[in-house]
Amino acid sequence: MGAHEFSIPASDLDAGGKQVRFPVRAAWIRGALEGTEVAQGGSDGVLDVRLSKSGNDVVVRGRLTAELTVPCARCLEPALIVVNEPVSALAVPASELRPSVAAEKEGEDLPARDPEMIGYDGETLVLDDLVRDELLLAVPMIPLCSEGCPGISPAISSESAQSAVDPRLRPLLQLKKSPM
Repeated sequence: MGAHEFSIPASDLDAGGKQVRFPVRAAWIRGALEGTEVAQGGSDGVLDVRLSKSGNDVVVRGRLTAELTVPCARCLEPALIVVNEPVSALAVPASELRPSVAAEKEGEDLPARDPEMIGYDGETLVLDDLVRDELLLAVPMIPLCSEGCPGISPAISSESAQSAVDPRLRPLLQLKKSPM
């Protein structure tokens, strides 16, 4: 993917905040989720966020809505997933996220990074990775096309079952069917 879809200059932000509404286009979803079983499910989505700056840090709060399709865990038919998730992150300059060179050389254990912190270059805030992650996290572990999905059921009639049986085993099948 070339240009960033969800970017805003940090110079446009202040402590008062700015409401921004980005369309989450179907083409972007296809490209961002390429290589996964998740696909775009219908109309374009929306990323509606409020961005406010405090020093060099930017607070991101809002909502992501979109429609995705994934294979049903039971029958493998497309299952529609409606994404309507809150988005919350703290964007800090990327230099603050990197461990110090001295710590790396000494082999010190690095502190765990807060999952709600994202890095930016100090000039442009890019939310593409955040949106992709939120879309993937919104997909349930066991997606179903419907709660009553029976799953894959082979439709084999008794006649086709007999023809599917190895001819050498047909006498045993006859014994099984005969009353005792």
